[in-house]
Amino acid sequence: MILRDMPFIGGHRHILGMAIIITGSFFFGYASSDNPPQQVHISLVGRDWMRVSWVTDFSAPPTVVYGTSRSYGRSAMGTTSSYWYFFYKSGKIHEAVIGPLNPDTVYYYQCSNDWSREFSFKTPPAKFPIKFIVVGDLGQNEFTDSTLKHISESGYHLLILPGGLSYSSPLAQRGWDSFGKLVEPLASQRPWMVTEGRQEIQRIPILHPGRFSSYNRRWQMPFKESGSASNLYYSFEAGGVHVIMLGSYTDFSCASPQYKWLQKDLREVDRDRTPWVVVVVHAPWYNTNAAHQGEEESDKMKATMEGLLYQAGVDAIFAGHVHAYERFTRVYDGKPDDCGPVYITVGVGGNWDQGLDSWFNSPNKNPISMFREASYGHGELEVVNATHMQWTWHTNANNEMVISDSVWITSLSSNPKCNKQQTR
Repeated sequence: MILRDMPFIGGHRHILGMAIIITGSFFFGYASSDNPPQQVHISLVGRDWMRVSWVTDFSAPPTVVYGTSRSYGRSAMGTTSSYWYFFYKSGKIHEAVIGPLNPDTVYYYQCSNDWSREFSFKTPPAKFPIKFIVVGDLGQNEFTDSTLKHISESGYHLLILPGGLSYSSPLAQRGWDSFGKLVEPLASQRPWMVTEGRQEIQRIPILHPGRFSSYNRRWQMPFKESGSASNLYYSFEAGGVHVIMLGSYTDFSCASPQYKWLQKDLREVDRDRTPWVVVVVHAPWYNTNAAHQGEEESDKMKATMEGLLYQAGVDAIFAGHVHAYERFTRVYDGKPDDCGPVYITVGVGGNWDQGLDSWFNSPNKNPISMFREASYGHGELEVVNATHMQWTWHTNANNEMVISDSVWITSLSSNPKCNKQQTR
């Protein structure tokens, strides 16, 4: 190990530096830093790669060193961007894709050659069983804190977030920074796969006509790798599950790029490799809560895409938006259908906004709503094998994690009556 003074970097002097030779590669690292990586989070990119995203206050190299031990031994160079929103200027937003990685393996990593902070993550397993956390509308308050604490104790492999991230207003962009710091302890250790909600639009007519400026810069998802033209909709595979993340707030008409991409993505699903297909949206297609009734992001999107997903044998559809939990039976066209998806709304990760949506409409004579409650919490989807998975809803009862709803779900691909899509 060679200790040496380092020059000014990004306009700031790093007092102590280390130059380390690792497996023939030369890395510079800083033992202490006034420009540390922050808001670190990771997301899947294809089957064997991971995107690492982070922010620094000032210029820094977009590099990641990583490996299965603290000797690292591998490195990747990424890209850096930033954005303005009125008088707010973001920090330097970095991202680098690392891999190929082994499944079910712990990797250690550091960002921007800064040795003051070390992170680690574990890759998801390549085969069953695999556990997903599904939680929407997180926000950032004491309820969020409780939810994140419970998630950290769950032993999950990756997290799915159906929109509603920071809940910062368009003119309070620093809310994105505080949210990134809030979720970093979890999001730096397991992949977080997110889609946009209404709160991520952040458009102000005339003054800021662009949409999703902050979201798209800060939360890049693997849309290109899944053949999508937009960060607002994409798909990925994890441990035998094909997950489709749809955009409720971008064009979903039959002539739209999103619809055509969805058709292609569904055709290419290999039910031998991924016998389960799960879809995620923000605005729920089925909802007996008094809140968010009659919204086109729910009703029109359902009218456009429900038949397509039904014919493809989608097993479950998760949503956020409504600040209450609700689970439906298998449904198609408003009626119970053994070959339809199970619909579940989880928009109660913690955001307070206008409070919980506590009013539900009365069940009709042929109810499709199986369980509903207005409480903060998170869901766990444990896919045991190719035919069975268990869904459990964990409510935050006086800051204690309590299971209030649980159901076993059988895959439609294992049901000859419902196996509509030819197995490839």
